[in-house]
Amino acid sequence: MNWAFLQGLLSGVNKYSTAFGRVWLSIVFLFRVMVFVVAAEKVWGDEQKDFKCNTAQPGCHNVCYDHFFPVSHVRLWALQLIFVTCPSLLVVMHVAYREDRERKHRLKYGDNCRRLYQNTGKKRGGLWWTYVLTLVFKIAVDATFVYLLYHIYEGYDFPSLIKCEQKPCPNKVDCFIARPTEKRIFTIFMVVTSLACILLSIFEILYLVGKRCRECFTSGHHSRHIDTNTMSSGSNLMESNSMKTTGKNTPETPAPSYSVAVS
Repeated sequence: MNWAFLQGLLSGVNKYSTAFGRVWLSIVFLFRVMVFVVAAEKVWGDEQKDFKCNTAQPGCHNVCYDHFFPVSHVRLWALQLIFVTCPSLLVVMHVAYREDRERKHRLKYGDNCRRLYQNTGKKRGGLWWTYVLTLVFKIAVDATFVYLLYHIYEGYDFPSLIKCEQKPCPNKVDCFIARPTEKRIFTIFMVVTSLACILLSIFEILYLVGKRCRECFTSGHHSRHIDTNTMSSGSNLMESNSMKTTGKNTPETPAPSYSVAVS
């Protein structure tokens, strides 16, 4: 699997993400992808070869291993990383769609025409919903895989001794897992990083919703303030016009002549 190619694609998401989104990407690639590539595959690389049972019955070893490890941890985490990172590409695709619309609009109406988007990468309208839905999908994927890991393996612990009674084993046999403590540490580490990513995505959704509500409240308050100023200016203009009209209609009393004043 070419993780460098996936990292190169998702690096473009940084410029369209919030601060929480950038931290999320850092955790995914530094603490999940890098640990998965460098250490996890080596820890689980010999899990089937070093899974030992105290019996020589043909088929018993394979049946017991399949019973306790129905899905490999490495493959399960690989699926989780693919499903949790690919939705971020929807944001990049949506921005590319906006840029293509803007380019076609300029070709049709000229460079001096009114723009469709003031900023194609700004999270407004459909892009805001796309971004929020990708966050919801990431939370759902991480939560689902954390639950599957707990449900399939009945917890995150790896006991040193396992009792197996599956057929064709002749009786209850003892089986031993290779390096159970090391596997337990890496499993808990991957689960904790998944929970951290879930919390970051929740915080990012709350941040986006709160920011949007604040902008709507501010714009509504600003529009009401403009309407109030318009009404007050209109009333002042009407008062000044009425005063001018009253002044024009008032008759002026002529000054008395000299003879009238002397008499």
